[in-house]
Amino acid sequence: MQHNLARAKACAPQARAWGVVKANAYGHGLERALRGFAAADGLALVEFDNAVRLRELGWTKPILLLEGFFDPSDLELMVRHRFNGAVHCVEQIEWLEAAQRAGRLTAPLDLHLKMNTGMNRLGFTPAAYGAAHARLRALAGVGEITLMTHFANADDAAHPRLPMREQLRRFHAATAGLPGPRSLSNSAGIFRQAEFGDQLGNDWVRPGIMLYGGTPGGKSAADFGLLPTMTLTSEIIGVQQIAVGDAVGYGSRFEADGPMRVGVVACGYADGYPRHAPLGTPVLVDGVRTRLVGRVSMDMITVDLTALPQARVGSKVTLWGRGLPIDDVAEAAGTIGYELMCALAPRVPVVEG
Repeated sequence: MQHNLARAKACAPQARAWGVVKANAYGHGLERALRGFAAADGLALVEFDNAVRLRELGWTKPILLLEGFFDPSDLELMVRHRFNGAVHCVEQIEWLEAAQRAGRLTAPLDLHLKMNTGMNRLGFTPAAYGAAHARLRALAGVGEITLMTHFANADDAAHPRLPMREQLRRFHAATAGLPGPRSLSNSAGIFRQAEFGDQLGNDWVRPGIMLYGGTPGGKSAADFGLLPTMTLTSEIIGVQQIAVGDAVGYGSRFEADGPMRVGVVACGYADGYPRHAPLGTPVLVDGVRTRLVGRVSMDMITVDLTALPQARVGSKVTLWGRGLPIDDVAEAAGTIGYELMCALAPRVPVVEG
């Protein structure tokens, strides 16, 4: 985690870095995130309870709530814990104005004003952005306003429908003359820093998936110089010798086309392994790459040991991580590494090392 954060900071040396720790630090745990990202300039997440937990754990540097506050009552927590929050809709500005009138903004709140430059999730349109900024600036209880947007396709800068360059154009046109630091780049955008240079103009970057050794797209994590932070391991708990025509697993979907050795691995969808992973999803057994066969069940998967005569009960299995990139497994399963990390189940024992 420390290595990957250093990689993010090296790609954008002029910027401060928010370490994104939403979803329990992408399944890694807030306590580990505090140690792994101690060199971050701030931590960013979505959940109020976890933001409070970060303060309780001793984090004194800035904390950014990426979706801001969801109710007027949240503002009391933001003031008390010095949270920085995103502002992305008129309702939030109205809550701030009401809190100002009621005298509840007792300490200046630093805010990130979000612009919708084409992703069409959260944020003010470029045409409405200046007015939103002026309303915030008029409030004595508002401190620094960071100008923010989010890239839809930074992993494909020349995307035919919404290229990154067009989002940059919209952002810079709408923020011309507005004071305040800028925050544009997620993990994929950070890796475009050298390509776009001063056009990005980041004062703050927001690395997420790259901090955990996953690819933000375009190249593999290893090609980006990232290291895996999560390795999911198990072992073989049973071996079956089957003949041609024999089937494996629920639904008998996989049928052997010849004599096979099948290994049973103690891991299933109750542990966070994707239930929809198809035949051929890669698995390492004793460091050798093989494939998933049969349907994933709650507590077990079955793998092809035909070419691994040395494999036996007790053989070590890697489901993803060191030696088997999580993105390879995710791609085979038709999902992304983010989901696999976040889906790790509470029953899985975690060992640091």
